[in-house]
Amino acid sequence: MSKVIDILNGSKKPFASFELVPPLKGSDVSRLYDSIDPLMEFEPPFINVTCHRDEVEYVPNADGTYTKLTLAKRPGTVAIVAAIMRRYPQLEIVPHVICGGASRSKVESELLDLHFLGIQNIVALRGDAIPGQRFFIPEPDGFSHTDELVAMIHQLNGGQYLDPTVKNGLSTDFCVGVAAYPEKHYEAANLDTDISYLKRKVEAGADYVVTQMFFDNQQFFSFVERCREAGITVPIIPGLKPISSKRQIDLLPRSFHIDIPQELVAMLSAAKTSDDAYQAGIEWCVSQSRELLNHGVPAIHYYTMAKTDNVRKIVSAVF
Repeated sequence: MSKVIDILNGSKKPFASFELVPPLKGSDVSRLYDSIDPLMEFEPPFINVTCHRDEVEYVPNADGTYTKLTLAKRPGTVAIVAAIMRRYPQLEIVPHVICGGASRSKVESELLDLHFLGIQNIVALRGDAIPGQRFFIPEPDGFSHTDELVAMIHQLNGGQYLDPTVKNGLSTDFCVGVAAYPEKHYEAANLDTDISYLKRKVEAGADYVVTQMFFDNQQFFSFVERCREAGITVPIIPGLKPISSKRQIDLLPRSFHIDIPQELVAMLSAAKTSDDAYQAGIEWCVSQSRELLNHGVPAIHYYTMAKTDNVRKIVSAVF
């Protein structure tokens, strides 16, 4: 088993890593494997698996009132990780662990379950607000910010459990990645403030950083420079997602609070068919990837969103 930070520090050349979204509840596990199989030809050293908090829905009753239901839309992280490990024992799995929707003890239990499976790598995230909430609200006795989660993981690495009755508890051995936003997180007042929050995560014990998707490499280069000036020295991995349709010109900025460069907008607007738009997204991501590699990034992390055909073409052209 290898830690991501050791892979980054020990790799003689840049590599591609991937991120998968677990299938919806009720899906067959083959859908998960169908997303991973096409990527294995690239021998990725690790694959990230996203985590989604439970969702709240209000179901109408016959009397006109509503019943609040809390629903898990996807299989649990531990089950997903175990299924991938069974099929691909050579692959490092990096599950996401989030603060949202969980108490501290629930998060600790999930981390210990992953430790029992032999997992050594975690991406620690705060998570998003649930639909209907303007801002993130932590659970009672939950974490408000990612740096608190990172600190607890490192306490576990030192054998310190939340339960004070646990004496001489076995130490975990997690390597921790965290997220960053080259165009700033939408809740941050400005980019400098957002970088100060990132620094708190690193000071709490984060080993490396993976960025949110972006489409303008200059945003990334400027962001990394400002991180270094702020004293953040850990590896920063750029995260890329190829645009696959014209609709995403509007959807991605709304969902992820990012800018789409005018040149890319023009390319997509000029596309006469959906296939043309799909190909334009591939070409842009290939160009982005090559420029990033020329600037010496240690790796490129691709967000597949469970659709891997375009990512396969990009990685084949670049690596």
